[in-house]
Amino acid sequence: MRILLVDDHALFRDGVALLLRELDPVVQVWHAANLDEALAALAGGAGIELILLDFILPGIHGLPALEALRERHPGVPVVMLSSQEDQITVLRAIQLGAMGFIPKSASSDQMFDALRTVLAHGIYVPPLSLAGIALPKPARPRTSPAELGLTPRQTQVLRLILEGKPMKLIASELGLSHNTAKTHVSAVLRALAVTTRTQAIVAANRMGLVLGDEVA
Repeated sequence: MRILLVDDHALFRDGVALLLRELDPVVQVWHAANLDEALAALAGGAGIELILLDFILPGIHGLPALEALRERHPGVPVVMLSSQEDQITVLRAIQLGAMGFIPKSASSDQMFDALRTVLAHGIYVPPLSLAGIALPKPARPRTSPAELGLTPRQTQVLRLILEGKPMKLIASELGLSHNTAKTHVSAVLRALAVTTRTQAIVAANRMGLVLGDEVA
């Protein structure tokens, strides 16, 4: 996996890069200290597959940076890294397209577990930030799309939903008509017992849902 790590503190970037390589020796990590460097890396043809984005960057706040990355590179999933982990901040980041949120205040073991979850195509959101959010609960916890009754194609759609991709891009990436993509999206949300993407992120996190590498 090719990961772009965007943070203005070089020491923190180096530490996270070491953790990533410990989790997966074949991980390739690109570094950027601000949004401009991040956009340059993404435009450089490196084939970045995941962005780990600091919430506060020099010159631009984390949420506008997130919006800019999602607008210009909607095909690349973004996970936020932040010393702020209040519920409003976390949910706003998810609403703007982040597929996860890792607090910098986490212990090394918690950070390790969070990064492992992300590398395994799971969703990580700090549990305390989600306290009090009411969602319909499934009959029992599910850990895979198959247990939710999702087909391989619907699992692909679920992955793209969680990555914040709009309906048009979901249809384009999977070679589907808009109506077919919409049908799959509706089926996925029903399976999660939710109605919005933000709720889908929270539900996937609570279930410990891991998508793996399913193909149609």
